[in-house]
Amino acid sequence: MVWNRVDFIFYFAMMKPSSLGAFYLVLIMTRSIKKGLNIDERLLKKIAGKNPLQTPMVKTWKRACQISPEMVGFVFGVYNGKVHVEVLVTEDMVGHRLGEFSPTKKFMKHGGKMQKELEQKKKEAEITQAKSATAAATDAKKK
Repeated sequence: MVWNRVDFIFYFAMMKPSSLGAFYLVLIMTRSIKKGLNIDERLLKKIAGKNPLQTPMVKTWKRACQISPEMVGFVFGVYNGKVHVEVLVTEDMVGHRLGEFSPTKKFMKHGGKMQKELEQKKKEAEITQAKSATAAATDAKKK
């Protein structure tokens, strides 16, 4: 479907207020074509003419840098605010940003008391299974 300006404005006006913010961000936050891609020239110089398999991790602090096809196969150390996270660039990543593959926040698991009880039961089951396996092995050796 090809959108003309009137259809676009009508669609924008008919949207729910909760989804307007996300739609507005997509509309505004995209990079202009006239600005070009946000690729760090110094990063490209570091990998120019090198073999991806023999090159060590290339450290970078440029999380906003877009991944270009020349970067495929290289390992980048993308800084997440604490450490450099290793990111192996594949063909699927071209066009994305380096920062997308280096999370800045550590995920802490969900759940509370119920989750702890389930984990405790699972751990106890593993321990009893391991004990029964060792007992069976020692019985087999005795015979």
